[in-house]
Amino acid sequence: MKYYLTTPIYYVNAAPHIGHTYTTIAADLIARYQAMQGREVVLTTGTDEHGQKIERAALAAGRTPQEFTEVISAEFRSQWKKLNLRVDRFMRTTDPRHHKTVQELFTRCLNNGYIYKGSYTGEYCVSCELYVSDAAAGAPCPDCGRPTETVTEENYFFKLSAFQDRLLELYESQPDFIQPETRRNEVLAFVKQGLGDLSISRTTIQWGIPVPGGGKHVFYVWFDALTTYMSAVEGEDRWPADLHLIGKEIVRFHAIFWPAFLMAAGLPLPRRIFAHGWLLFENDKMSKSRGNIVRATPIHEVMGTDALRYFLLREVVFGQDGTFSYDALVGRYNSDLANGLGNLASRTLSMIHQYRGGVVPAGTAPDSVIEAATKAIAAVRTAFDRFEFSRGLEALWNLLSVADKFIVEQSPWRLVKSAEPGAGERLEATLYSAAEVVRIAAVLLAPVMPGSAAKIWEQLGFTSAVESERIDQLVWGGLPAGQEIGISVAVFPRIEAKPAIEKMRELEEAETRRQKALFGKQEPAGPAPAPLADPITIDDFAKVDLRVGQVVSAEPVKGTDKLLHLKIDIGEAAPRTIVAGIATAYTPEQMVGRKVVIVANLAPRKLRGIESQGMIVAASLEGGQPILAGFLEEAPIGARLK
Repeated sequence: MKYYLTTPIYYVNAAPHIGHTYTTIAADLIARYQAMQGREVVLTTGTDEHGQKIERAALAAGRTPQEFTEVISAEFRSQWKKLNLRVDRFMRTTDPRHHKTVQELFTRCLNNGYIYKGSYTGEYCVSCELYVSDAAAGAPCPDCGRPTETVTEENYFFKLSAFQDRLLELYESQPDFIQPETRRNEVLAFVKQGLGDLSISRTTIQWGIPVPGGGKHVFYVWFDALTTYMSAVEGEDRWPADLHLIGKEIVRFHAIFWPAFLMAAGLPLPRRIFAHGWLLFENDKMSKSRGNIVRATPIHEVMGTDALRYFLLREVVFGQDGTFSYDALVGRYNSDLANGLGNLASRTLSMIHQYRGGVVPAGTAPDSVIEAATKAIAAVRTAFDRFEFSRGLEALWNLLSVADKFIVEQSPWRLVKSAEPGAGERLEATLYSAAEVVRIAAVLLAPVMPGSAAKIWEQLGFTSAVESERIDQLVWGGLPAGQEIGISVAVFPRIEAKPAIEKMRELEEAETRRQKALFGKQEPAGPAPAPLADPITIDDFAKVDLRVGQVVSAEPVKGTDKLLHLKIDIGEAAPRTIVAGIATAYTPEQMVGRKVVIVANLAPRKLRGIESQGMIVAASLEGGQPILAGFLEEAPIGARLK
């Protein structure tokens, strides 16, 4: 049976960081887990290399777009290889094979009547690569808060509006098409608001795939990038994909645009889309402008890839936002791996060497241990089938605790010296039970920590590869009595936190310097700063009423990950309602009580059905990341800025 899954096609405006690694590690686990159930697995990843942001990032780096994308794409491939991540297909959107597939998809949609040519003038967000409906010139993008640009151009449009009912029917008939449930609800709410037609081409840029017969038209990023999932396996009888694994910020494009494109072309839909949460750095979203980017390679050099894999998959509930910190990484490693699994494996194998000459005894385990192991195997498989990796690992570690407790209760170090009747049988039962739990753990952990599982497997005396074992056939009793075990070496030696963290931070700084040198004039960023507006007079400026406000409440806006619904006191009878695209940088808890600057005399405008009575003032940095304007000294609520 075949199984095909994909990661996002990563955008190459910057080099890979731990967020990209998190997604790819999860995909790698799923691929290995499916393969250990007898499936013929293909995992696709790749790089998305077209669009205006790439043109601008290349210009900032002093390179052509082709040169720039070559360097960044190579960084992704190099990192996945270094981290031993399974990548079966790596597709670049600049690959001619991909161009052919995109053009064929377009032609099918065109011939079926779902594409037309039109002209459009509107505000365009370069960062999100989307037009902003009903926006004034230079208005902030409702999703990212970055200033929009006025664009007038001829476009090809896709009739997305024709697919509203069909998409809703899809979501209702296949409840697991979008997971987790929170993401499904967001998509449902968005589609129920109504869908407009979608621009799928540009004439104002050159860096893209030409539209067949379209003259200067090149494809817009989402019609281009999403098709990579098909072009990567063209001619292999792999489509449709069993799983698209993505981050939650791009769920709309995958769960709405992509199935609509495929419906229009008369092609099969992917079977499932799973959108996981963000990986935050000590409760703050990672950003180069904040200086809190974390990369996987320094962790790999100090602690090994398996330590990072285990931490991310155990610490973070997959589908929800999670927090990364070096302290938590080292703490989880020492508690779960060094003191937990590593200690159990080392003491068990050492006792077999010491008490039975390095040969697995023919002991009979008690029913309680067998029952605990059987339940753990079922719990891990059920959890992994549902992508509940943290829960599955918790169930496995509960089994390790049962084995540890059993060893302490039986005390083999006493039994080996005891002359009591049955002491020898109890000793052999204890040693066999502990070793068999270690074997089961190695098999279940092979998709999670392949390198470490292989080392434990070898120490148990097996000559075959642990990944050749079938997880779906895993039962108690697979460790042969009489098998000679290997030399016992600590797989997870304890790590001293302070020097390890200092070393990882030092390597992180070195990696930052390396990338700056590699990328030319500067590390590639998002779109270039917007040009200065036309000069205005002091009278023009006086028309803008900027006020000091204090946030009295804040909450996320349903249906989007980027907007916060704020109530701001500026000294009026009641607080102002303002919708701001700052949720990627600030949590609601961080906003309450904070003093901000707002444009108080801006005409009200509805965003996501909420009337916004002003605009919050922020600097817009790399990737559209906002930083709020504030005050060094105490500023009274309602004071006007002059």
